[in-house]
Amino acid sequence: MTNVPREMCALGDFAWDVLIRTNTELLHGGDTFGEVMLLPGGSAANVAVWAARCGLDAHFVGKVGSDRLGVMARENLADEGVIDHTIVTENHPTGSVGVFVDHTGERSMVSGHGADHYLLPSELPRDLLQLTPHLHLTAWSFFVDPPRAAAREAARVVKAGGGTLSFDPSSFQLIDEMGVDQFLAVTTDLGIDFLLPNKEEGAVLTGETEPEAIARSLSDLYPGARIVLKLDADGALLLSDDGPAMVPPATNNLVDATGAGDSFAGAFLARFLTGSTELEAAEFGCDVAAWVIENLGARATPDPRLATILGSQPL
Repeated sequence: MTNVPREMCALGDFAWDVLIRTNTELLHGGDTFGEVMLLPGGSAANVAVWAARCGLDAHFVGKVGSDRLGVMARENLADEGVIDHTIVTENHPTGSVGVFVDHTGERSMVSGHGADHYLLPSELPRDLLQLTPHLHLTAWSFFVDPPRAAAREAARVVKAGGGTLSFDPSSFQLIDEMGVDQFLAVTTDLGIDFLLPNKEEGAVLTGETEPEAIARSLSDLYPGARIVLKLDADGALLLSDDGPAMVPPATNNLVDATGAGDSFAGAFLARFLTGSTELEAAEFGCDVAAWVIENLGARATPDPRLATILGSQPL
């Protein structure tokens, strides 16, 4: 296809993941062996990196500290080919997240309030946003304010310029703690074009339990949005104008679920924004996410198998 956008912008969090993975079950008050690693993360930054790895011109807007971790963050984005628009502050440290991955591969996270939580509307690169064909936001920018006002303003600027918008609800527990009604009040008026929740997030937002019922209820809550419901080991469900379509998983070999949803979003957007159908983009997203869950961290170092996955569906 011609005249399709080949770039996007992700706005939100860059944080360093302190990842702890146990080899066996960790008993309460007990000890065990495993891995402890410092890895680059942050949901919005992960999406930008995966979009770039999949061949898209990806921009990132966020906020980091003036500390060493902030310097490392910007170096990491540059190494990944992401076009960096981060704001550097001396008032807050670079964000960090404690990620605990148990012996089954399931992950739990504790997010600190670093610089990524203090992005202000006045700091937005408006010239960039006015020309951005697609903006991706995550709910990590909506649970508290700041940075909620900045994220909402960014969405307004992009939509006013004719761009499209995708949104990841990010955390069923924090949606519940914020309150479903309040969460919907600050997200349903954005003009979201693609909503990418997982099943747990969809369930807490709708009260439904079955994937198709969740997707249809979300479509009612977010009028005009395509729903891409991530179902972990069951793949994904796409609800579009053509009706529901199931996308099978590429693997169930779970090592670490950290960042799987972000990699799916980045890969999905990279394909859809360059002319693939929604179904083709979702299938590619599942392929990339399958590689991610078989490795440690949200964006493990690419290997020949990943190159094959990316190369099998050239841009």
